[in-house]
Amino acid sequence: MSTLTYAVHDSMTMLRRNIKHAIRYPAVSLGSAMMPILMLLLFVYAFGDSIGAGMGGGRDAYLNYLTPGVIIMGVAAGAMSTSIAVCSDMTEGIINRFRTMNITRSSFMTGHVVGSVLQTMVSLVLVVGVALALGFRPQAGPLEWLAAAGLIAAIAFAVTWLSAALGLISKTVESASNKPLLVQFLPFLGSAFVPAGSMAPGLRWFAEHQPFTPMTETLRGLLTGTEIGDNGWISLAWCAGIALVGYVWSRSLFNSTTKR
Repeated sequence: MSTLTYAVHDSMTMLRRNIKHAIRYPAVSLGSAMMPILMLLLFVYAFGDSIGAGMGGGRDAYLNYLTPGVIIMGVAAGAMSTSIAVCSDMTEGIINRFRTMNITRSSFMTGHVVGSVLQTMVSLVLVVGVALALGFRPQAGPLEWLAAAGLIAAIAFAVTWLSAALGLISKTVESASNKPLLVQFLPFLGSAFVPAGSMAPGLRWFAEHQPFTPMTETLRGLLTGTEIGDNGWISLAWCAGIALVGYVWSRSLFNSTTKR
């Protein structure tokens, strides 16, 4: 077999390992869905009427506005589980066993990243299901849903590579759970919950120029039919940039760590 074939085979083996862990400990996967679901319930039932009225609608209109932002927040929430899983493997000795085995070095990180992306996608199905039960009524057709799923997967892929790097620089699982908090917090400072134009000038500038705002607006446009404009290609550019930085950083950290 060629080098590429070996790499794919070893990556699939590592992927199966991570999927088995997810099945064995479902609370980790479900935990990524609980925070966005709780935020959805809180904002819809506690603030939905007042915020919706301020936006020219009611609770139902605000639910349609809020749900795409909560989905993006769910992608960011999956960052914590990735960081913890990578740090746990690096600090609990299993990586030393992998060093003695004839496996492709890149397969360890690839298995973690692909497995985490799949877990995130599954948890978001639960988030969307809860939103539909609450009254979310998307206007998307099959092509728009497919594009939305592709966008979510691209965001998850990018964020997961960055989270893997954060797990590699963490010395303990506790610190690994804290480092992705900034990633999880960024959607709050975007257009996930309220339009960026309604914010104070300084915060509005930050919201308009951070990565999660165009991602949210693109997903919102795909699901609810609002204008996307340039947000689509800006979102993909952010995804490519974040994924590249996360991949290069993770690979450099992992190679330097495993050479010790």
